[in-house]
Amino acid sequence: MAVKVKKEETNAVVKPQGGLAARRDRKGILFCIPFVITFLIFNIYPVFRTLQMSFMSYKGFGKETFIAFDNYKRAFKDTFFWDAFLNTLKMWGVNIVLQLGLALLLTIIFNDMKYRMRGLSIFRALFYLPNLIACTSVAFLFKTLLDWRFGTVNQILLDAGIISAPVNWLTGEGLTAQMVVGVVGAWMWFGNSFIMLMAGVQGIDRSYFEAATIDGAGRWKMFTKVTMPLLRPIMLYVAVTSLIGGLQLFDLPYLLSGTKGQPGRSLFTAVFYLYDMAFNKNQMGYAAALAFVLFLIISVFCAIAFKLMNRKED
Repeated sequence: MAVKVKKEETNAVVKPQGGLAARRDRKGILFCIPFVITFLIFNIYPVFRTLQMSFMSYKGFGKETFIAFDNYKRAFKDTFFWDAFLNTLKMWGVNIVLQLGLALLLTIIFNDMKYRMRGLSIFRALFYLPNLIACTSVAFLFKTLLDWRFGTVNQILLDAGIISAPVNWLTGEGLTAQMVVGVVGAWMWFGNSFIMLMAGVQGIDRSYFEAATIDGAGRWKMFTKVTMPLLRPIMLYVAVTSLIGGLQLFDLPYLLSGTKGQPGRSLFTAVFYLYDMAFNKNQMGYAAALAFVLFLIISVFCAIAFKLMNRKED
């Protein structure tokens, strides 16, 4: 009985004091309040305000008139918007193919067990460097290199006899300008994808590769049967984040265009069309509806991407 009493007394001594714990909780909540207020004002409120404006006829000033779903009906019938969205999709398509393909190729090279290359940290920093450069600087660089009259690229191609006349890379109509934007975007972002895929590969247990080697699997079989299935979650993340960013493409076409902020028809993206409606034509309500239409489209594309990437696991 004496031992039992001592044990109960010991337990009573180590119990935390309720008042002190409550005071600590209250202090923690006070530290969180500034972030919560900032998040509500600058993140949550604009979303609901935009949703409200999407049901209004509103110029950005003056009176708002409720028009129900008229803005959404107009958006689904607006051929200019869908042409701009198709342009965006083409540019993102070029971007994701090059970005993911190059990142995957470099991941395979740098993770080869038999031909492991040295200086991985240096290469990783070099590949990620374009991601750290401001988009304005990147656009100015490529706009200078691709200038159709004095650009370095045209001069090299002309001297090599590959082309007979300067190519209008950025302001011409058709796929040329769209491919240029896609390639520049891939150059900017493939380093980020490479680091993500490298982290995914390095997180795979080496015993899988050793077992596959013992079973006589070659590099291609090891890549398709071991690496790719285990990399699926990382690839899904890279693809979805690229999709979300790519379908909101605005800065590169805007800055690369040689028409003073008004891209040619082939570089007119969905977000640029939204921007044009809101700030150039003062149709703020319609622009808000376009924003939510774009949000719905991105949600559908992301759901399809999740379904395709996880179909073998179901």
